[in-house]
Amino acid sequence: MKKGLAKRIVPCLDVKNGETVKGTNFVNLRKAGDPVEMGKAYCEAGADELVYLDITASHEGRKTFTDMVTRVATEINIPFTVGGGISALEDVERLLYAGADKVSINSAAINNPGLIDEITSRFGSQVCVCAIDAKFDDNEWMCYLNGGRIRTDRKLYEWAREAEERGAGEILFTSMNHDGVKNGYANDALCHLSETLGIPVIASGGAGCPEHFRDAFTVGKADAALAASVFHFGEIKIRELKEYLSFEGINVRL
Repeated sequence: MKKGLAKRIVPCLDVKNGETVKGTNFVNLRKAGDPVEMGKAYCEAGADELVYLDITASHEGRKTFTDMVTRVATEINIPFTVGGGISALEDVERLLYAGADKVSINSAAINNPGLIDEITSRFGSQVCVCAIDAKFDDNEWMCYLNGGRIRTDRKLYEWAREAEERGAGEILFTSMNHDGVKNGYANDALCHLSETLGIPVIASGGAGCPEHFRDAFTVGKADAALAASVFHFGEIKIRELKEYLSFEGINVRL
């Protein structure tokens, strides 16, 4: 079902108060630019999809973010996913109506797994991305809530399987151990997810060089690879990355 499709390169933009920011291991944020302009530039550079995360989804931030989603939708012609603070069907409806193609849910799904069923039965599986922030603790991948602040008793593989059974269309797995440190993705965990799930798995956390993307696709068997700072600060150019991956025999859209 998943095999043969082109591998996707997905820049991720964390948005705080209308600006793109980036941190390391979920902290120490620095500004990276205007999210709409950056999205447009990524679209022109050959990105396959974009992810926008509202990392301070307070009530005020929510309105700013929704306005930004509307602006993004008018400026780009590739699919984009939005997440952050989505906890009810009304949130999903508001963001899809603003122009988003998919929504990403994380903490709300663990707190209320039935939300996945609600979203997918109302809008379809293709709209629902289940994001999972996990950390390797005591020989076990454990899921975390609230931007990686609160450990839960949910195990990564079991929760990913349940999310798929409830109708999620994709799993976006971020390794908190690898996030922002640029030493490569959590390929063993990615491979396990990719081999045991029937839905696409998006790798997140750890990209530092083109080889890391190659390994996420070949060793980790991921369907897509997400990155932030290496793209935001120009360390890796998307076109060059895709040419490299193609040369390495990986199916990408050029």
